[in-house]
Amino acid sequence: MEKFLSQPTNGSLVLLPTLYMVWSDTLLTDSEHQAFQSFFKTVDWLSEEDRKYLVAKLDPQSPPSREEMEMWWQTIKLAVDNNTNYPHLSSIGLEILKKYAPEVAHTFPMSRVEQELGNLEDQLGIIGKSAALTFKSSHSNISTSYETQVGFDIAKLTALLDGKRKPLIDEVKSLIAKKEFDYVDPSNLKDFREQVLIWCKILANKGYGSIGFPKEYGGKNDMEGYFTVMETLSYRDLSTVIKFGVQFGLWGMSVLMLGTKKHHQKYLKAIGSLELPGCFAMTETNHGSNVRGIETTATYNHAEKNFTIHTPHINARKEYIGNAALHGKMATVFAKLIIDGKDYGVSTFIVPLRDDQGKTLPGISIEDCGRKMGLNGVDNGLIAFDTVIVPKENMLDKFSSVDDEGNFQSPIASDNKRFFTMLGTLVGGRIGIPRSALAASKSGLTIAIRYADKRRQFGPDGTSEVPILNYRMHQRRLLPLLAKTYACHFAMEHMTDRFLNRKESEMQEIEALAAGLKSYVTWHNTSTLQECREACGGKGYLSENRIDALKNDSDVYTTFEGDNTVLLQLVAKSRLSSYKKQFENMNLFTVIDYVVTKTKTTLTEKNPLIIRKTDETHLLDPDFHLNAFQYRESSILNSAAKRLKRLMDEGMDPFDAVNVAQHHLFTLGMAFIERVILEQFIEKIKQTTDPELKLVLKRLCDLFALYQIETHKGWYLEQGYMEGGKAKAIRKMVNQLCWETRKDAVPLVNAFNIPDSCLSAPIAT
Repeated sequence: MEKFLSQPTNGSLVLLPTLYMVWSDTLLTDSEHQAFQSFFKTVDWLSEEDRKYLVAKLDPQSPPSREEMEMWWQTIKLAVDNNTNYPHLSSIGLEILKKYAPEVAHTFPMSRVEQELGNLEDQLGIIGKSAALTFKSSHSNISTSYETQVGFDIAKLTALLDGKRKPLIDEVKSLIAKKEFDYVDPSNLKDFREQVLIWCKILANKGYGSIGFPKEYGGKNDMEGYFTVMETLSYRDLSTVIKFGVQFGLWGMSVLMLGTKKHHQKYLKAIGSLELPGCFAMTETNHGSNVRGIETTATYNHAEKNFTIHTPHINARKEYIGNAALHGKMATVFAKLIIDGKDYGVSTFIVPLRDDQGKTLPGISIEDCGRKMGLNGVDNGLIAFDTVIVPKENMLDKFSSVDDEGNFQSPIASDNKRFFTMLGTLVGGRIGIPRSALAASKSGLTIAIRYADKRRQFGPDGTSEVPILNYRMHQRRLLPLLAKTYACHFAMEHMTDRFLNRKESEMQEIEALAAGLKSYVTWHNTSTLQECREACGGKGYLSENRIDALKNDSDVYTTFEGDNTVLLQLVAKSRLSSYKKQFENMNLFTVIDYVVTKTKTTLTEKNPLIIRKTDETHLLDPDFHLNAFQYRESSILNSAAKRLKRLMDEGMDPFDAVNVAQHHLFTLGMAFIERVILEQFIEKIKQTTDPELKLVLKRLCDLFALYQIETHKGWYLEQGYMEGGKAKAIRKMVNQLCWETRKDAVPLVNAFNIPDSCLSAPIAT
């Protein structure tokens, strides 16, 4: 130490902390060098010897050695008082001067020295107070000290999430956590597919496959149980979930919902036990979302009392059909019904595919779709029919049939209504898929948040590294997604309940809600898993931590059961229909009252005091959140309706008008779904009596609501709904809510209660 201290001049010691800071990144920039040169020209309290030494040590071509930097560090550390918070590096420099060269310190104009050194720090871009902490042996701050806490009963929150189906959920979790459900290597396609079939047979033997079927056919008449089983299975292997859904949901439910008693008696028990594996053959190469456009034909032969099922060309093959490539023995086939040359629209038929030995039947051609991005345990295939004959009783005839005289019959006169009623009976798929997606999101978030809580990176010098979950941007990445996952959970709970207790008069609204939530939740899942992967860095890229499997297997959910973008437009059209109907049922006075009410609402929402209001009470008020969501939805609905009317009034073809306004309609669908999700979250909090749970759920709800308002801030600013100051206040509040939620983050994902064997991620243990 003495040998080193004899080298610099005494007066230069005051600049030692600044010297150390500018060289600590091993690079002295031109601007930094110029700042020092200007400094030397203006100060008069440095001796010529001091200047010469400092200029030599600030030569960009001759940086200090590692040993010299280490000696500077030790010199500074020995002079620092750990009980003092230094406002500037100059404060530390003066301490060094007083300690090692008190006779020089005595001659310095201290106040001017401190001021001029402070100016130098500003020019160098050094934030003195923060930089000064570098040299303290230890110091506490909120980033290093913040940690996971358990502020609520995790088991109570699990019970709240599981609801009345908790016993069934626990039962299924216990089963899939057993060794017989251990993950297998998916790279061997043949073995993986056979293993998935075995798992589905185990589930069928437990009665889970038939759980939604009527009791007289081996089931429990429990559709809610079916959805619950499907969602819970999604914590394990998603190929199993999809094969389970194809067999018991699509194939089984199509027979149940579109067929009549003769079909139920003949097929349902065998389907529920997996004795009769089958397919749901709707999608064609040329026609997916547009089911009415399918080209497979079912031509009725009255003399023989049978139908000829036929694929007219290669692009009319049934494509991407689950269970088709290997295991399916029969299929529900959607085809155009042709009687005496007349097309009666889409009907459904049971068509045998293979015999009991698994051999493809005459007239049936099946091609394996091969390896996919994910879900490789499901044997998807293409099916073509070459004049395949099936008996008349194979027509699923609940909504359309052929009578004894060979005439078409239907209890629903309207072709449109019959078609949509037929498809509406299968809306359950749009409940099962998003619930499965939610389970995948919960798994990904559990892995990423647990890892972020224990993974440490960087931190203040002299202290331990900080959990990456303490970093504000990491919180920003994951915690709004966690809040949104909780919000979607309660919305799907509501959706399931509405579907199970549906009335005929509500079906259009229920179908629109199911389509919208399916889109919203599955898109949320894909973005969540991508963020989880990135947030786990290279560890998230390793297959052993399972995020890759979750991403790849669930990615197709955005196009399963209907392409999301198409579904959102169907939601918008439903909202426009309700809007039109609302006006059609109004007389002159109710129309005037409606307009007055809307005007009052607009004036209230755009009150100058409200659009600028930024206090915490207002920003965290659920009424403010809900009003903002409702205002966005109603404004977009009004403007979309006016836009379409204007385009058509100008003579534009209705199809073209809808095409022109497509983005508008998409935005309307999203606004409607977000409003419903927020409503259900707020309602769930009202129903919650436990004060601790109420508090943590309220914080999550606030985060979800404000994050979505922040996401749409451009729209709100355009509309004059809020001013820039309020947008900034909302951004700050989102940051604060993320910070407050951080301490609950691990308990919140632990409340999902996912078995460790299902997570199977070393970084999540």
